[in-house]
Amino acid sequence: MRLHKVYQCASLFHLPKQPFLLSSSPHFLSLKPPLRHPFQFIKPCSTTSPAAFPTKPMRSRNIVAVGAAENDGGSNGATHFSAGTADREDSSLENGYCLPPPEIRDIVDAPPLPTLSFSPHRDKILFLKRRSLPPLADLARPEEKLAGVRIDGKCNSRSRMSYYTGIGVHQLMNDGTLGPEKEIHNLPNGAKINFITWSSDGTHLAFSVRTDEEDGSSSMLRVWVADIETGKARPLFQATDIFLNAVFENFVWVNNSTLLVCTIPLSRGDPPKKTLVPSGPKIQSNEQKEIIQSRTYQDLLKDEYDEDLFDYYATSQLVLVSLDGSAKPVGLPAIYTSLDPSPDENYIIVRSMHRPYSFNIPCGRFPQKVDIWTADGNFLREICDLPLAEDIPITHNSVRKGKRSINWRADKPSTLVWVETQDGGDAKIEVSPRDIVYAEPAEPLENEQPVVLHKLDFRYGGISWCDDSLALVYESWYKTRRIRTWIISPQSESVSPRILFDRSSEDVYSDPGSPMLRRTPTGTYVIAKIRKEGDEGTYLLLNGSGATPQGNVPFLDLFDINTGNKERIWESDKEKYYETVVALMSDQDEREMYLHQLKVLTSKESKTENTQYYLFSWPEKKACQVTNFPHPYPQLSSLKKEMIRYERSDGVQLTATLYLPPGYDPARDGPLPCLMWSYPGEFKSKDAAGQVRGSPNEFAGIGSTSPLLWLARRFAILSGPTIPIIGEGNEEANDRYVEQLVASAEAAVKEVIRRGVAHPNKIAVGGHSYGAFMTANLLAHAPNLFSCGIARSGAYNRTLTPFGFQSEDRTLWEAVNTYVEMSPFISANKIKKPILLIHGEEDNNPGTLTMQSDRFYNALKGHGALCRLVILPFESHGYAARESVMHVLWETDRWLQKHCVDNSSDPIAPEENATTGITDTENKAVGVAGGVAEHQIPDYEIDNVQITRRSSL
Repeated sequence: MRLHKVYQCASLFHLPKQPFLLSSSPHFLSLKPPLRHPFQFIKPCSTTSPAAFPTKPMRSRNIVAVGAAENDGGSNGATHFSAGTADREDSSLENGYCLPPPEIRDIVDAPPLPTLSFSPHRDKILFLKRRSLPPLADLARPEEKLAGVRIDGKCNSRSRMSYYTGIGVHQLMNDGTLGPEKEIHNLPNGAKINFITWSSDGTHLAFSVRTDEEDGSSSMLRVWVADIETGKARPLFQATDIFLNAVFENFVWVNNSTLLVCTIPLSRGDPPKKTLVPSGPKIQSNEQKEIIQSRTYQDLLKDEYDEDLFDYYATSQLVLVSLDGSAKPVGLPAIYTSLDPSPDENYIIVRSMHRPYSFNIPCGRFPQKVDIWTADGNFLREICDLPLAEDIPITHNSVRKGKRSINWRADKPSTLVWVETQDGGDAKIEVSPRDIVYAEPAEPLENEQPVVLHKLDFRYGGISWCDDSLALVYESWYKTRRIRTWIISPQSESVSPRILFDRSSEDVYSDPGSPMLRRTPTGTYVIAKIRKEGDEGTYLLLNGSGATPQGNVPFLDLFDINTGNKERIWESDKEKYYETVVALMSDQDEREMYLHQLKVLTSKESKTENTQYYLFSWPEKKACQVTNFPHPYPQLSSLKKEMIRYERSDGVQLTATLYLPPGYDPARDGPLPCLMWSYPGEFKSKDAAGQVRGSPNEFAGIGSTSPLLWLARRFAILSGPTIPIIGEGNEEANDRYVEQLVASAEAAVKEVIRRGVAHPNKIAVGGHSYGAFMTANLLAHAPNLFSCGIARSGAYNRTLTPFGFQSEDRTLWEAVNTYVEMSPFISANKIKKPILLIHGEEDNNPGTLTMQSDRFYNALKGHGALCRLVILPFESHGYAARESVMHVLWETDRWLQKHCVDNSSDPIAPEENATTGITDTENKAVGVAGGVAEHQIPDYEIDNVQITRRSSL
């Protein structure tokens, strides 16, 4: 039985809205409306009175509100600090947490809208009530940092885990409207809800509940179930001493009446205690002279005590429990990382990890055992036992040796599919084939050999199943950016595989779209075949983003799998709205799907109208509105948004999104202070780098630390100007990183000045993570462009990430000059413009250790630079607590007002920029890519261990 889960994990980034969050194999639909931000945890205070606090003690209690300054009446419409306010804010610089001006605070504090989740049969929608930004006290809870995982010992789950506060159920009517809400009731007061999971028949929900009261047991997670018809919830287990272990897997529906649950072993005692006097030194040895390279991971195991503690928290006892409460333990206690029931409900793929562990890599590379059990909990056979994988090369497309991507075939009752590398996992080795895809039944006959489904020369990227005659196999190769889609007939050896699409992954204009999937009665998802009346052809639905030089125009094509002919049956509005097709809604049974009976779920938004969802039906081609969310920040509802295009000096076409505040008139108000926020991206071709990504009609989602918040402070915002770092042919992109970075920024600055919307002396630059790295480099190598910079959670010394970073897979010793020249730490003596550094004290992102900002600040201070370092207690790579978020906004606003709005200095002459040899800024132009915060993905999130669950949000 398939899983239908909704996870609300700890948010590392408070990003703009994500219209739909679907798992790669979507067991249900989960819609996330534009992000709204929290109810207040701290009462805003005036400029003279202290902030009111909850009675619960917190680590940092001093919060100072810096009041909004009066508008000085200047033509640019920007607000400034008055002398009195400036005096007050200077006196509070070292005195606890501060609050930003009300116009920013009000947007961040807007109440959040619920997340939505459709039932398996698409007839009901859950409204999952979300909490707002958590208080710092939530982040201050003790956590164990073990093997790349952070664990809350009181909950025995991942630390910093977000939650839902309530569940409402709505019936979806035939006309697309919603019935009255039915609240899931009988929950304990203050219930914190996680891991919401539909049964495959849609009659029940399973989820975890905790209350975090003062008694120790209430912080532990208990499994609850709710009857959808009555709305009544109750604990699943009759015994009160059975708690959920949610460090890795938590629970799955085996069938509509039975769950397999990872529980804390009843025999478990107290956590192991660390001896005060060690028994000996900590020793690591490579006397075998093995070549082992790995990225700069954090939170790794350090000693035998850590190994014991990891075992203590991660070990689970599996328990089979039915809805009537009857339960039985199955198997031995182990570290179970994934449970995957077969479509026919007869078997379960059980993954676990075991010793020996490593002090050099995260747990995703620990030894991994994969078994098949029967649905009643009996061991059947071992599929593989993979050894410790310390030696995976850092080269892109390198993988673990042995069987990987072990899954059930979605269109069969119980057929296993996996892939095995033929190059030893090393992408540098030339071999053909590189990967082979195999299949075999769950219980093969004696001497029955696995069937070879397909052989690939690139790296395997997954399979979309349809039936015995059709499946699509994906492969890709990062170095060349090639991606191929193959058509295979799984049960017909006489039908040769053929390439359906062969293209560059960077070429978004050529993207044909992805096949839409339909739900099967067993809860799996397979490619939807569409029939046309009076036509015997076989058609697929290709759902594409529709990238064009004018922006994305999403589409739905009817694709003839045999001839390759396409018929466009739906396309987004181009003039005002941005629309997307989200999922099929007419796949409730096994009947053949005909075009005239087609029904899909779509989203619709505009520059000023937030995302709403619709049911779109054929043959009428009529849309019925399902949701009616209010505007999250009506004070910015009339903001101005434009996707602009301009050219870099080497001819590369660049794009950016320019936002202007409501009511702004350039002729009347003149140029504004401007904040440029971006994130570089690597490309293999100039043509691909110059392609337009995104739509000018998308709604402006504003996250809690978004630069768009400064529209409320009358700034122009240049969001996501493309900064492509291009390495064509055999050229490595980063060998010309600084040159291309500066040229891109020059082009962006030149364009906003040419348009008359940005004051030449009042342009600030900022970014997060790799965007912070970008910011520091621009202040070092292009001081004439910007008045100041804001760098959040960055890495500034690449010699501290010697085994690669971002897309760079050469080591420091293979590319010494590149590593050194790219590092703004080495150029700290050249930074003369004010720079604000912000970093979470508990940053666990690979490469961006908090030490990076500490050492960069010391280097800057050692050369007399105007700089400021803010370390946020308990925060990780992104910032979550309300106190931290508000203080980041206050720091940022203070920096912008002081060093951008009030900047009266003349730009540094172009000839002073000797680093790259660029002297004529008028003749230079280039760009940036992204604007979304970088997050390097640790291996433990992409390896087969599936620490990020199948249906995780």
